[in-house]
Amino acid sequence: KTMRYIADIVNADKMSGRSRKYKIIFSPQKVSLTALCCNVTCDEWSFYLLPLDEDIISMELPEFFRDYFLEGDHRWINSVARALQLLNSLYGPFGKAYGIGRGGAASGRAAWAPTLVADTDYVTALCSQVVYEGLVDDTFRIKCGSVDFGPDVTSSDKSIKVLLNAQDKVFSQIRNEHFSSVFGFLSQKSRNLQAQYDRRRSMDIKQMKNFVSQELKGLKQEHRLLSLHIGACESIMKKKTKQDFQEMIKAEHSLLEGFDIRESTSFIEEHIDRQVSPIESLRLMCLLSITENGLIPKDYRSLKTQYLQSYGPEHLLTFHNLKRIGLLTEQSAGETLTAVESKVSKLVTDRAAGKITDAFNSLARKSNFRAISKKLGLIPRVDGEYDLKMPRDMAYVFSGAYIPLSCKIIEQVLERRGWLGL
Repeated sequence: KTMRYIADIVNADKMSGRSRKYKIIFSPQKVSLTALCCNVTCDEWSFYLLPLDEDIISMELPEFFRDYFLEGDHRWINSVARALQLLNSLYGPFGKAYGIGRGGAASGRAAWAPTLVADTDYVTALCSQVVYEGLVDDTFRIKCGSVDFGPDVTSSDKSIKVLLNAQDKVFSQIRNEHFSSVFGFLSQKSRNLQAQYDRRRSMDIKQMKNFVSQELKGLKQEHRLLSLHIGACESIMKKKTKQDFQEMIKAEHSLLEGFDIRESTSFIEEHIDRQVSPIESLRLMCLLSITENGLIPKDYRSLKTQYLQSYGPEHLLTFHNLKRIGLLTEQSAGETLTAVESKVSKLVTDRAAGKITDAFNSLARKSNFRAISKKLGLIPRVDGEYDLKMPRDMAYVFSGAYIPLSCKIIEQVLERRGWLGL
């Protein structure tokens, strides 16, 4: 499509008698093609790893997932390989290589292949993030390590682009904290800053001079960042309250644990009917599908119809794509007991029928996610309330409800130095 546009420009110039030189820059790699004319030259601009922080590097390729897993387009693999070769040239060969997922079997053949956990853990990506950095990303979208805070955060008519890394002293201390702890920290930080400013009242001239030359600039910078993060927290609270965030978290936790599936399905239906958020509704439907090995056919049809009526028929393609990739599917005929279910539903109330339906379906099939979750202990068993301020495992990221599968796999592989005994 893009090449046609370029050809049109070149041909239009030819017809008008205009002579110009053209350069086409391909990204991520140059594609061999028949030259449009002798005045066209081709080059390429490759993606490499971007250092987003002291300990975080990323290729920042949001289109990779769709291109590779949905469209089967492998062009980005070349970019990934080049980036890994760059790391290899800087730091030497990777000591260990472990593969999992579709490409896992091939990964061991390459000496530079790192740990691969791909096409395995969709559940973690579908759950709502409740640590500060996750909520900032969820609400404002972090791109290439920076975020745009609008007027609702800056308390002015201007938007500000903020780099989120370890140099931001406020962000570095709260980025991985559960959101429930963030306001308390920011409040204490504000009092500490005020106390440092108040020191000026008891200073003599020499001390004041040192304070202005050495500390004041840093304090002002920290104060500005503190104000922005307080504004961001307030904005997140307003938006999440509007979206009934606590109820959504409760529904997610029920799906992860395998309880109250019928109630969670009803919550998703209500979420769609109220048009709260098209993305949130899709995430909940996909989470239900993956944790239950697909939706019961009647639920799939019902939710799909409601979604299209609520958000528009153009999402027919969305459902087609989600089904192709395996994120939102319906159970096959052999996995459900529809005949028994229909007989039972005539004899009892709708609510009771829903619970019996869940029971029959749990007998008729076995959830892959449930089996993995039980085997790896992904749902923490704790006595009393989960301590979010002093967490003992990675489940605090999801309010103590679920340990991310990908993290657990990596932890297990590193502890056992391989898949043996996993």
